Amino acid sequence: MSQHKPKELPILLAILPILLLMAILAYNVLYIYHDDATSGANQFALLFVGFLTALIGFKRGVSFDTMMETIYKNIKTTSGAILILLFVGALAGTWLISGIVPTMIYYGMKILNPTFFLAASVIISALISLATGSSWGTTATIGIALMGIGRGMGIDEAMIAGAIISGAYFGDKISPMSDTTNLAAAMAEIDLFKHIRYMLNTTAPSIIITLIIFTIMGFFIDTHGAMKGLEIQNGIQNTFTITPLLLLVPAVVIFLIIKKVEPVFALLIGTILGGIAAAIFQPEILKGLAGVTEGTLSFNQAYKSIMDAIIGDVSIHTESATLNDLFSSSGMKGMLNTIFLILSAMVFGGTLEAVGALESISKFLLRLAKGDFGVFFATTVTCILFNGTVSDQYLAIVVPGKMFKKAFDEKGLAPENLSRTLEDSGTVTSVLFPWNTGGAYNAGVLGVATMAYLPFAFFNLISPLMTLVFAAFKIKIKRALAKQ
Repeated sequence: MSQHKPKELPILLAILPILLLMAILAYNVLYIYHDDATSGANQFALLFVGFLTALIGFKRGVSFDTMMETIYKNIKTTSGAILILLFVGALAGTWLISGIVPTMIYYGMKILNPTFFLAASVIISALISLATGSSWGTTATIGIALMGIGRGMGIDEAMIAGAIISGAYFGDKISPMSDTTNLAAAMAEIDLFKHIRYMLNTTAPSIIITLIIFTIMGFFIDTHGAMKGLEIQNGIQNTFTITPLLLLVPAVVIFLIIKKVEPVFALLIGTILGGIAAAIFQPEILKGLAGVTEGTLSFNQAYKSIMDAIIGDVSIHTESATLNDLFSSSGMKGMLNTIFLILSAMVFGGTLEAVGALESISKFLLRLAKGDFGVFFATTVTCILFNGTVSDQYLAIVVPGKMFKKAFDEKGLAPENLSRTLEDSGTVTSVLFPWNTGGAYNAGVLGVATMAYLPFAFFNLISPLMTLVFAAFKIKIKRALAKQ
């Protein structure tokens, strides 16, 4: 027998699970767990509200199998992100004990001025992301080093993370090698480079404003000063063997990402090279981790020290208290809470999708779309909504792209407007939600809670507002050519 599709879910019932989740998450963060909310409380909140959403589905005739199938599909889309997270944890461990990260911090503190560090972090991250086409690859490589340099200078880690993420997502957004850039162009059925050129109209002002803000902030932030920086550099040099040769390892990883080698393979190679570098350049570090006080380090002891750094907690003790806090890693184990968060978010997002809540909300927004601005506004809100519910930036581009293409065509708007709006609101806002793959990933890699760096991710906050400003004042809104 054929199963009748349930009627459209009333809008108030559709948004009820989202409002409930927001209330529970806010309570967890503001009153109970604060930065530790992602250690389990928020994960359970996602599962709990997902279960309540399922009850709505049961009441409306949606089968359990249908809901589970949608959840499975959503989880499948995150398998690549989960593998990347595990390898990022492994890479962080070997890059610490090999002296790669300490070396980048050592040279970075010699070159970078604390006053202009935040603005420089935006530019450096943007260049690496533009070259690689990967914001995730950028934060996992140069981002880790910039976090270490900034912490050593005494700059607030939330500000540093906001600067890194701003630059990384700018570069990712305009890189022809970026998957999201290609995806947005494909959804609008437009040439890739035409999409990038048109997107610069809103993207260039957004990054300029971001750089101005971080430059001004640099004159007012309180840092440790030159003496503290010198103390940290001496602490690094007295603990690790510092040599430019160690910088070849991150250079190889960045080169592989530029060459479009799959990120998991690039990170695996970086992890292995980090382990080899540890054995060659840091035998004393490995001896300390293995508890060897006399004699030479055996192969088994070196292997165990490297493997322990890959899979679990490792700390390097130095003569500087600042460095002792900085030089620690939790390896692959440290990424498990983040993976737990992603999986829980997929359960919640999958249930919302299966019971028709997302479709109902999207149709409601489309009905509200009056005039040209209404279409831009509805698309922007829908992209952000999908990032906050389905928790995947690719779906936040694909689904709204399919939904609103006809609306843009009917308004006589060129397809460039759709592709630009998808990027301005879909790509960049994924990192602003703690339970989204983008937010969970960057929080785990940079070691800064999403809600902590969110106020400083200026580029990501400004971009969707910029696209709405352009639409409201009809700035650079291209009309479609009349069909012959």
